[in-house]
Amino acid sequence: MVTKVDPLTTEIIRHKLFGVVEEAVIALENVSGTPITNEAHDMMVSLYRANGDLLVCGVGFLHHLTSAAQAVKGIIDIFAEEPGIFEGDVFLMNDSYSGALHAPDVYIIRPIHFEGKLVAFAATFVHVSDIGGIDVAGFCPSAREVYQEGIQTKGLKIIQRGKLRKDIWDTFLNCVRDSAVVALDLRSMLAATHVARERMVDLHHDYGIDVVDAVCKGVIEESEQLLRKRLQEIPDGVYRARQYYDLRNTELGDKVYRVELAATKEGDTLTYDFTGTDEQSVFSINCSYWASWGGLFAPIFPLLCWDIPWNEGVTKPVKMVAPEGTLVNARRPAPVSIATIGMVNVVNCLSLQVISKMLGATEKYKHCATAVWHGTHVVEFINGLLPSGEFSIYHSTESFPGSGGGRAFKDGVDNGGEIPNTVSRAANIERCELNFSLQYLYRRVVPDSGGPGKYRGGCSHEWAYIPYGSPENKFTSVLMPGKGTLFTPSLGIFGGLPGCNADYIEFRESNASEWPSRLSETKGREEYISFGVTDIVGDDIFYGRLCGGGGYGDPLDRDPESVLSDVLQGLVTSGPARDIYGVVIDLKNNKVDVEATRKQRLALRKERLGGKEPQVDARKRADIPPSGRRLGEYLQVAGTGKQSFIQCTWCGRKICLADVQWKDKVVRRKVSVAESGPLRRDSGLFFMREFFCPSCATQLDVDVVYNDDLPLYDKIHKWTK
Repeated sequence: MVTKVDPLTTEIIRHKLFGVVEEAVIALENVSGTPITNEAHDMMVSLYRANGDLLVCGVGFLHHLTSAAQAVKGIIDIFAEEPGIFEGDVFLMNDSYSGALHAPDVYIIRPIHFEGKLVAFAATFVHVSDIGGIDVAGFCPSAREVYQEGIQTKGLKIIQRGKLRKDIWDTFLNCVRDSAVVALDLRSMLAATHVARERMVDLHHDYGIDVVDAVCKGVIEESEQLLRKRLQEIPDGVYRARQYYDLRNTELGDKVYRVELAATKEGDTLTYDFTGTDEQSVFSINCSYWASWGGLFAPIFPLLCWDIPWNEGVTKPVKMVAPEGTLVNARRPAPVSIATIGMVNVVNCLSLQVISKMLGATEKYKHCATAVWHGTHVVEFINGLLPSGEFSIYHSTESFPGSGGGRAFKDGVDNGGEIPNTVSRAANIERCELNFSLQYLYRRVVPDSGGPGKYRGGCSHEWAYIPYGSPENKFTSVLMPGKGTLFTPSLGIFGGLPGCNADYIEFRESNASEWPSRLSETKGREEYISFGVTDIVGDDIFYGRLCGGGGYGDPLDRDPESVLSDVLQGLVTSGPARDIYGVVIDLKNNKVDVEATRKQRLALRKERLGGKEPQVDARKRADIPPSGRRLGEYLQVAGTGKQSFIQCTWCGRKICLADVQWKDKVVRRKVSVAESGPLRRDSGLFFMREFFCPSCATQLDVDVVYNDDLPLYDKIHKWTK
């Protein structure tokens, strides 16, 4: 048995493993015929060890990496002894309570043998075009139990010793609405795992089982050690985050759900605790335990482990507490088909928030903190007749451009994807119109959609289309998730404001013939929908808009020249530039009015303090020596021993002793979310709690709360005990 491999051979094998995955991804995209796979990259290919541990991952949605590991382990448990796992076998698994995130995300799992020994697995998923549920395409807003969400299995052997099991294949395809496209989805995954198997066999042939296994084991051990070392560099404490899930116009009326997260970082471990989260819903927004497990890791991989190989080792220092029967650990048979854009997306956002708070509390990694990216998905499956009269299902890719959150050093990327999928994108309009009977009126960037801050959140986009070419002159839209039309989920950080609300509107009896080019020009009888099934008929227009990214830092801390640049580019309008950023633009000469800006920013600071003058000159940041004990962008712990105190780093104000909750000792203001900019809805349900330094009125933090929910109180033990 080989226990140690020389560094050169280790690096060669490591890079070959990544090459295996990359080649398999190329095969998957080339065989697939659906835009959601080869354009939006709603897929994944990864390698797993013989025991099911995650070894090497490829591009796509990162919350599937750990879930697929559980799926592989499930296959091992079911088949290892009887009827057995043999060379040439391939398995299909998509049970939402056993590892898959939801039924339409089908996993194809191929064992890899060398010289008769099981040495690894290749696993992949795509979102298949249909799974046979109560609603078309697998997302089922009409479902009230998991049995209505389509065919699901803990494990089927679809290829046995190299031969397709036609009985299984035909039965599966007999349960879906568009069997030809779903068959192509499955074949693309079979092709990808076949390529992975062939290359892994070559690798084992070149280096031998023992050498490859030793490298694989060492890579996983190294990742665990590196993450534990990084966690030790982050101050111990409890970091809290909260997200809401809003549903409008359901059979139960408007519904608001809470999801609470307390992340405890202690030594070289990290525990996510979802205690306090609401009970599971009758609607299919819930997710299973393993879906939440994958959801929390999706931001951990790029934010905490950007330079650490993403594998099973990263999971070792992390624990999760998710009470059974809640939204994030639903009890079967609760419906879960909307999990990926429902609670999984919520867990993604929560995990990003607490990680960014941790990173922002360090001098070494403060530049890695970011506000929430792409706070909500909208998934729209459209079905109807093609010009030929054939029935077809089309998965819109409009959700996938996303929008980047503001970062500690730079603005968020406009339409810049999302943290859980670093390669997501939308298909071009021509590809969309080629695939289905619709026609776009417009697709454009939305001004003021990004969250204001020292660094602005990325702008989102809006789009509108109409039926075109269908014999019935209509299509049926299955629309989700609901979240984001009342609550603003793209939250800011360290004083940054949230991105805009999402909106999904049907314009009946519209002015489509006038070819409107933006929302303000789109007319008709408005019907708001964010969760359910609807028909778009004749001259009806469907309109959608996503949330912009959250902002980082106080908007009054933004460079006026950056605000001017945003206004000139059409990313921010002059009203918010003046009223939120405090920057007055001379539009005749396209320059900043410096004196008017100085007065406006002072006036905004006075307003924050209830009309009182700031106690210090707040025009620019004072030179406050860093203590090395950060609490965020504008706060730190200074002093020693029992005299340690929390200090504003803009002006030097001593706010309170270190062991006191600072949010209770500063100026607080509760205002409508609409105060954070245009396209934020004043629902009367959600508010911003803003926290300002009593001396300089710098915005230290912002909580978005439902009614009178309490502020989020973090406790960084290393700095404040």
